[in-house]
Amino acid sequence: MAAAPPATAAVGAALREEDERGSGGAGPRMESSDLGSRQQGPIWHRKPSPAARQGVIVNIIHSVKGYHSKTIRFLNVAFDSSGDSLLAGDHQGNIYVFDLNGNRFNLVQRTMQACTALAFNLRRKTEFLVALADYSVKCFDTETKELVSWMRGHDSSVSSISVHGSGRYAITTSTDTAQLWDLDTFQRKRKLNVRQSVGIQKVFFLPLSNTILSCFKDNSVFAWEFDTLHCKYRLPTPVEGSVLLYKVFAVTRDGRIFVAGGKSNHLHLWCLQSKQLIRIIQMPAKVRAVRHLEFLPDSFDGGSNQVLGVLSQDNIMRFINIETCKLLFDIGSHEEGISTAAVSPNGRYIASVMENGSLNLYSVQALDQEGNKNELPGGLNKKRLQALLKGFGEYPAKYRMFVWRSLLQLPENHLAFSSLIDKGTHSAFVNIQNAYPIKSRKLLRVLQRTLSALAHWSAIFAETPYIPLLAFPFVKLFQNNQLICFEVVATVVVNFCQHWFEYFPNPPVNVLSMMENVLAHHDKELLQHLIKYSVTSQVYAWPLLETLFSEVLTREEWLKVFDNIFSNHPSYFLMIAVAYIICSRAPLLHCNQTADFEYFFHHRNNLDINVVIKEAYHLMEATPLDIHPQRMLDDFIPLTKGQYPVFNKYPTFIVDYQTQERERIRQDEIEYLRERQLAHELEAKAQERKAEDEAWYRKQELLREAEEQRRKILLEEEKKLAEQKQRLAAVKRELKVKELQFLDASRRRFLKYQQDQRQMELKRLDDEIARKASMREQETAATVQDVEVQRLEFESQRQLFEQHLIKDQEAVTKEMKEEVDAHRRKVDLEDHLVQRLMEIEREEKQKAQIVAEENLTKAEQKRFDTDWRLQALHKLRRDDQNREKHYEEIAKILHDNRVKEAELLKTMREAEEKKWEEVIQKKAQLEEEQKAAAAADEHRKQFLEDKINDALELAEKLQREDGYFERLRDLKARRTERGVELQRVPRSGNICLNDLSASESSSHMSLDRRREELACQEQELMAEVRRLRQKLTSQAQTRRPPSRFQATKWTP
Repeated sequence: MAAAPPATAAVGAALREEDERGSGGAGPRMESSDLGSRQQGPIWHRKPSPAARQGVIVNIIHSVKGYHSKTIRFLNVAFDSSGDSLLAGDHQGNIYVFDLNGNRFNLVQRTMQACTALAFNLRRKTEFLVALADYSVKCFDTETKELVSWMRGHDSSVSSISVHGSGRYAITTSTDTAQLWDLDTFQRKRKLNVRQSVGIQKVFFLPLSNTILSCFKDNSVFAWEFDTLHCKYRLPTPVEGSVLLYKVFAVTRDGRIFVAGGKSNHLHLWCLQSKQLIRIIQMPAKVRAVRHLEFLPDSFDGGSNQVLGVLSQDNIMRFINIETCKLLFDIGSHEEGISTAAVSPNGRYIASVMENGSLNLYSVQALDQEGNKNELPGGLNKKRLQALLKGFGEYPAKYRMFVWRSLLQLPENHLAFSSLIDKGTHSAFVNIQNAYPIKSRKLLRVLQRTLSALAHWSAIFAETPYIPLLAFPFVKLFQNNQLICFEVVATVVVNFCQHWFEYFPNPPVNVLSMMENVLAHHDKELLQHLIKYSVTSQVYAWPLLETLFSEVLTREEWLKVFDNIFSNHPSYFLMIAVAYIICSRAPLLHCNQTADFEYFFHHRNNLDINVVIKEAYHLMEATPLDIHPQRMLDDFIPLTKGQYPVFNKYPTFIVDYQTQERERIRQDEIEYLRERQLAHELEAKAQERKAEDEAWYRKQELLREAEEQRRKILLEEEKKLAEQKQRLAAVKRELKVKELQFLDASRRRFLKYQQDQRQMELKRLDDEIARKASMREQETAATVQDVEVQRLEFESQRQLFEQHLIKDQEAVTKEMKEEVDAHRRKVDLEDHLVQRLMEIEREEKQKAQIVAEENLTKAEQKRFDTDWRLQALHKLRRDDQNREKHYEEIAKILHDNRVKEAELLKTMREAEEKKWEEVIQKKAQLEEEQKAAAAADEHRKQFLEDKINDALELAEKLQREDGYFERLRDLKARRTERGVELQRVPRSGNICLNDLSASESSSHMSLDRRREELACQEQELMAEVRRLRQKLTSQAQTRRPPSRFQATKWTP
């Protein structure tokens, strides 16, 4: 069959859903029924109320008690053709039948293996089919509980069983084959085989027809004629390039609309008559895959079902209208997810197998009513408004007031509001301008009327101090419509201020505890920081609540926040306060003063309100149910029409008591005005007494000033003495420093003198050496000159002698010449030897002289150094001996001081014991005097009573004799008043009839004077001790001043 493109364009309808669904909200705990080991019994034990439990009629579990208790999981459910009986199979093969009309369940079979599919709409009403884990299909009877037939032929697990409308045929489907069975003979009629590469998704009968629809894994859908099993048609390819692979399918009861879904958030709607794709429905972005599809029948739709249940990968089943693409309601949640579900043919029930293995039974009527709750007055829909709010973050300013009135469902009770206004200004808000000085007189008047109406509506609002702060933002917004203003404030108080007044006049500690639990769960570090600095929820949460964030937000931010608050459950109000705290964690963690925290939560801060709103939605989703405020707060309830509801959710006795106190104060004011005249009469005596008291106090003040002056003088003298001591110590320290400087200068001069002496000695030695060297050179030069002169003389003599010899003895010239030469050589040699000896002797003398001078210098230096070290060592030994003697004297002085201090302490303790003994004696004496005064008081009272009785008896006698009735009545009245006064007088021992406070005041004054005397004596004694210690210390210092060591320095 050729594939044709769809004639109808795909319709993309993006369904938005609320973040916080009713299924996750708080409410009464659902009815739970544990089958246990019972084989039959009632399903529920009390009449179910599904409307209060998000549509859940009953939650059925099957637990096994024993050494290891466990819960057996349900796997599959199926309704019969009537929709009033339910078939369920669990993991161990137990098959139960639940009669929903008769409130009974019955264990009909134990197959001992898990079931994979069920069918309960056979022609014989008591029979049902069950597919088991061994790939077989069995038929059982619910009444006889016997096996009817056993059908085999599958090589893999059977995933679905489809029964023909007549109940005579069934198709069982597995991944590799589909088989057609005759339920009269339980014989297989046909078998559908496919290639292993293709695979079968599902094969089922179309309702109200003889057509079999087969769906394969390659997205191909074929329709087969039931009688001949010829292919009637094939659906075309959905969309070119589509990535949607069909996994699950559903068909309306009239067999005209076919829906397919898979691993995508799109659903394809096919018209089986035209064989065309007519619509593509886009589910919310949270839906990433569709696991199951079921149409919800309606008694009035003629089989053309409009409501489709879509079970997605997040285990939530959403029911949508396929025509309007509107989300009607959903079941399941992230915490209690749904595994599979079945819808009864009559459309009254939905049975779902939960992820935890239990079985939930829902009432469609209750779910539909819950879905209709989103319809608001004015034609608005709450879920659509929430979708608009999530898309834009706020409502349009032009329509905001209209949206708020619709969300709050204001009744606009004109007559009831007029009756409240007609009562006038409440006495609690007559002078409200003093507490809240508002410039605009109109705004002040509207605020006064609104608060007065609230106080007339409920007495608690006249006593609540923060009600003006709570109402003022709405008064500014609705100042032109006082009725709407009043009803908005009343609606906010009734719904968003739940449990606020239960602990009046204290803050709502229960609500603050809920917020603290949420904060502890999501940001424990921040809570520990707040606890560390003793910052309670009354500091970081209550200011936000009681002012409705008006102190910390701007007008635009405040409107945006209340757009979200009015669009959600009342618990969102608390969540946004917690979100504000969490988003402010960075500056809060830097605060360490209580004043800083208080300032932070009473002033505007640099915070992105969009982040706060987003965090609040996250808290609504991520907060566990056991600490979620939604568990404690009721759902939104609008004000009733006609008359406003009674608001008495507060401790009435406290409010009544405060009202009575106000009335009592008014009576006291009247009494005050009456008694003020008497006060004027007593004023003269009071002035006189005041003058006496002032004189006495003036005298005491003079005495105190004189004492204070003497004390100041003593303190000044002590300060002067201390300053003199400091100056003396400074002078001594300066003199010692100068002495040390002088010694250091002397030592430096001595060292310089030594150095100069040594340099002079060295210079003298150098001069002596130079002089001797010069003398040796001069002697050498003279000797050389003498030798030269002698040589010249010898030469002249020789020449002369030669001349004589030449003349006399020419013969012996040669011999003489030789002799002369020999003699000359000899003379030269001898001269050379003599010169050499002289030089050697001169060098030896010079060396010996240098060595002797060096040795002499070294010996002299050693001797000088040794003498200096001996002198320093002797001086150090003398200083050590002096210091040791000084230490011994100090130790002796300290020992003497300790002995004297011990004696002084003992004396002080004995004096203290004597003083306390005197105080005890005085107290005993005072008690005896008080007892004596009490006895005298009793005696005087008895005496007065006797006199009064005698006077009364005399008056009665006069009446009998003379008939003075009026006089007797006056006496009786006076006696009665006197008796009342006597009864009011306390019967204590220190009070008399004439003066109730004289003895008491006198006794207290005497005790006070005694205490003052003891305190003065104690101060004088301590001052004496301090003076004695100072005296001992000064004596010790003057006796032996501390020795100081001279600065020493080792020099080479």
